Amino acid sequence: MAYYAFANLDEQDLNAIKSLEGKLGRPLVAMKPVELKPATLDASDVAAVKDLETRLGFTLVAVQA
Repeated sequence: MAYYAFANLDEQDLNAIKSLEGKLGRPLVAMKPVELKPATLDASDVAAVKDLETRLGFTLVAVQA
């Protein structure tokens, strides 16, 4: 499974993205792949994660430390 995070951009990369956004008339989001190993959770832990996701309105991913 692939995971992604927001990319850290230098000023030159940010300017290039802004330029293309202007041409497209659409925003772009810069993402980078991240190496993560999902954690194995028991049913009660999965339920707790789902409950918190619902309350926060976010998606949470449990990963191996």
